[in-house]
Amino acid sequence: MATPNFESDSSSSSSSDNELSLTQQLTHDLQKDTFLNIESRSDEALIVSSMVSAAKWSLEGLSSGRCYIRRDRKERHDLIVNDYFKGENSKYTPQLFRRRFRMNIELFTRILQDVENFDTYFRQKVDAVGNIGLSPLQKMVAAIRMLAYGCPADLLDEYVQIGETTAIESLKRFCGAIIGIYEAKYLRKPNIDDIRMLLKEGETRGFSGMLGSLDCMHWQWKNCPTAWHGTHTNGFKRVPTLILEIVASQSLWIWHAFFGMAG
Repeated sequence: MATPNFESDSSSSSSSDNELSLTQQLTHDLQKDTFLNIESRSDEALIVSSMVSAAKWSLEGLSSGRCYIRRDRKERHDLIVNDYFKGENSKYTPQLFRRRFRMNIELFTRILQDVENFDTYFRQKVDAVGNIGLSPLQKMVAAIRMLAYGCPADLLDEYVQIGETTAIESLKRFCGAIIGIYEAKYLRKPNIDDIRMLLKEGETRGFSGMLGSLDCMHWQWKNCPTAWHGTHTNGFKRVPTLILEIVASQSLWIWHAFFGMAG
């Protein structure tokens, strides 16, 4: 059985070395000739030095620039649709969708539509050479997966066919869109009508005069400084944690949230 060869081809390596040598020689000659002529003129020397640095970067970019990856965006969009959004014919069940995306399909679809309408970044576009870009679904799947699992952006490339930089930008834009769309409704302070509603809910549950019940969760702080371990570790979790405290109504309206208390 033939053994796979993962080593670089010798001719390719030699070609790269020649390109590097040419780059270094061109840069050296340019620096030498230029500064011999204007070494006494400091301002011009500074300008030319910047130009030389830019030229050096440009020349080196010929041999060590970013690699091009041909991504099958449409094919992967269709795969995601077949996995979760084909109704009864979907590959995975709604229960698995909820576990993996931390919400049901209906809520996901609603948020996707709202985000696409709010920020044109999420709309599918065509580039200058006619290639179709990422779909809104792919960008939101990337953002939600990073939030749900805490995975690095580069890990999403294989499933979503999205580059690391684009995945990070999608996450930032998604968070900004969520705040812009829902903050006024879901992150506002209670008004008089809200207080009456909350008191009525508490009374029907047997807690007269109660505005809400405080609940909390512990989030493990993996990168907690060693000097702070003692103040952020309790006997229950045995690892450094931060506390997220929440007060929510029966309709899951969160009217109080605070994150950052030592666990």
